Amino acid sequence: MLLFVGLGNPGDQYAGNRHNIGFMAIDAIAKRHRFGVWKSGSHALASRGLISGQTVLLLKPQTYMNLSGDAVQAAAQFYKIGAGDIIVFHDELDLPPAKLRMKSGGGHGGHNGLRSISDHMGPEYRRVRLGIGHPGDKKLGATYVLQNFAKDEWPWVEAMCDTIADNAALLTEGKDSTFQNKVHLAMDAKGFAGDKANDS
Repeated sequence: MLLFVGLGNPGDQYAGNRHNIGFMAIDAIAKRHRFGVWKSGSHALASRGLISGQTVLLLKPQTYMNLSGDAVQAAAQFYKIGAGDIIVFHDELDLPPAKLRMKSGGGHGGHNGLRSISDHMGPEYRRVRLGIGHPGDKKLGATYVLQNFAKDEWPWVEAMCDTIADNAALLTEGKDSTFQNKVHLAMDAKGFAGDKANDS
């Protein structure tokens, strides 16, 4: 079994935040691959299904971002899932909007959700880094991620989430580089070429 974790904050007031793009990606996967109903338990909402014949548990921690590791650890222990079979979808300030990069292991880069997961599970999980751009001043980062995506950003956000869902089978097959390239090419074809998707 693989564990796909989308990071975000629970509650309607956060639903459109840049920080919640991980939730959005997971929701798109659940819809595209016809996963079961979301069930509440162990600090998270979870849905189980199949992608390309592989059993996948989708998880949206309901602990708030800085305690995401509590939910991830609980699910991993219950289903006996190792860190290498965990894929975390999260917002990334250091990537331009609409750009996606894969990463395995490494530091948390100041991201509170990743910090919490690493504290509980160690750093050797896989990450899907979803670029949201940077406000230009490091001091503004915390405010920026808790702001809703602007109206003109939603087209690329929805396109990225749909493209991730289209290509999720590659993640279940361990083909992270191919997944990254497929998403990049698809986004480029849709007119969202990462570094120029949004200049605001």
